[in-house]
Amino acid sequence: MNHWRALIIALLAVALTATSIACEDEEEPTPVPTRAPAVATPVPAQPTATPTPPTATPEPTATATPRPEPTATPQPDQEVLTILYWQAPTLPFPYQASGFKDRDAGAIVLEPLAVIDPNGNPVARLAEEIPSAENGGISEDGLTITWRLRENLKWSDGSDLTADDVVFTWLYCTTEGIGCLSEHTFSAFKSVEAVGDREVVFTLGEESRNPVLLLAGTSTPIISKAQFEDCIATATPNCDEQHRVPIGSGPYQIVEFSPNDRAVFERNPHYWGGRPHFDRVELIGGGDAESAAQAVLIDGTADYAWNLQVTPAQLNLWVANGRGEIVTAFASDVERIVVNQTNPHTENVDHRSEYLDGENPHPFLTFTPIRKAMSMAIDRQRIVDDLYGSGGEPTCNLVTAPERFVSERNDGCLVQDIEGAKALLDEEGVIDSDGDGIREYNGVPLSLTYQTTVNAVREGTFVLIQGWWAEIGIESQLITHDASIFFGGDPADVPESYRRFLADVQMYTTGTGLDPASYFSSYQCDHIQSRENMWAEENNARLCNKTYDWLYMQLDGQSESAREATVRALNDAIVRPAYEIPLVNRGFVSAKATSLQGIRMNAWDSELWNIADWSR
Repeated sequence: MNHWRALIIALLAVALTATSIACEDEEEPTPVPTRAPAVATPVPAQPTATPTPPTATPEPTATATPRPEPTATPQPDQEVLTILYWQAPTLPFPYQASGFKDRDAGAIVLEPLAVIDPNGNPVARLAEEIPSAENGGISEDGLTITWRLRENLKWSDGSDLTADDVVFTWLYCTTEGIGCLSEHTFSAFKSVEAVGDREVVFTLGEESRNPVLLLAGTSTPIISKAQFEDCIATATPNCDEQHRVPIGSGPYQIVEFSPNDRAVFERNPHYWGGRPHFDRVELIGGGDAESAAQAVLIDGTADYAWNLQVTPAQLNLWVANGRGEIVTAFASDVERIVVNQTNPHTENVDHRSEYLDGENPHPFLTFTPIRKAMSMAIDRQRIVDDLYGSGGEPTCNLVTAPERFVSERNDGCLVQDIEGAKALLDEEGVIDSDGDGIREYNGVPLSLTYQTTVNAVREGTFVLIQGWWAEIGIESQLITHDASIFFGGDPADVPESYRRFLADVQMYTTGTGLDPASYFSSYQCDHIQSRENMWAEENNARLCNKTYDWLYMQLDGQSESAREATVRALNDAIVRPAYEIPLVNRGFVSAKATSLQGIRMNAWDSELWNIADWSR
């Protein structure tokens, strides 16, 4: 029965997706061609970064949290680890700034119940062991998960870390108005209860196939109740000090943090895992990927450089100096183009890129054939060959791993089809009526703004795509933003934020994780970002497709094979109509000094997930 149910769902998904696309095109209101000035000053073709969100830096609370006194400069006998993140962290607190750079800065200090290792397996961190049916940690009906903490856990200020802190973390992230970026994860639990000081019982509202993974990973750390309890609800905007200097249980503690600049950490004297090798860790932001790579591979002035979006030929040349090595890892992190389904150029400033119950559609990007032609025109293999080398793989999917979730229905996009894209637009009446080389849709020229971060690889990607789109009659103009602002600014105040999305399309990387079903929840209609929800949701395309929402709901109670089929269908429902256009499955590429030991490059979790084991 489950086999037939899975087959029926998959077939319905294909049929309904096609139907919804047809209906979507028929029901589109005729747009009013209004355009406002671009959000930022355009720059000539230039490229990249990795996705990363934001929060504000509000006024500090009257009773700032005490923190250790920093050592102004390292002492001569100190062993110092220097890490370069050219996209500087905005906050070392993933619940208010969920970018990779912010999560990684937090991972030096904050710890979750479990981390994910480089093979994609959960490994106990604050927990004594991973809950399972065998050890009694997961109930027979799969609705109750019991996590047991290690003995004698301490916060870096010497206070006890207990089950109450775990319960509080859930409360923090499910309290309305907090703006916690992991709210969708924690809201899966209808209750969380402490049993004594070391045991926490999580009760799901409905069965999850992977309940352990909901709380595994450095994006869901446990935070101190004593430090953050005054930040609940109305006090949240006044918790800047807590967000900038969270008390943690990890191997190091923050002694200095300057947003978008640098962070300094020193040993946590109460770390449960023993004494880490380094006395001091300096995480330095700013600059660019090239200068970061040179500092490790040529100058020897840094130990580790993150996210090296530098051409493969250049990296190979620098590695030949012998000072450092390249470390890489792949998961399911796809560089993609997100296509705005709302109007970012309306004359009403407050309505720009607002969904408004479907009353503010994009002037031409809601028309599916245009989006599909944009995807068909792209040569993904060329992008990889020219800009990524061994650090990238061309892809047509958002889910590229684990393999059982990967769709094969979209592989046709791996072959560029310029003539096919032209023919599709011609057939749909999207033509160049005035001979200026730019097609029009309902009288609106297909001229779009394309935003991303300042980075050579991303800017190089745009240059290639700009040329291919020009061949099919679509004009594009690049707008670049500093990565720390694009991924880290509060979108309420920073129009350059990718979450505010004041452009026609935008390009960045994000990942689907070990359980793609959870990732796909973000594309539902009720997850569209808006001023009302403080732009804290993750439906960046402002996509609302009732067929998609119906398909997502089928995941409940499915067998594993049916669930895998549904995930593949969800992937297809996004990429076949080209609401998002996948380009490259990006490997994580960083550099380490030859002398640096203990690195286990990890694409499933923070690169700094095992920094306690790093040594020289």
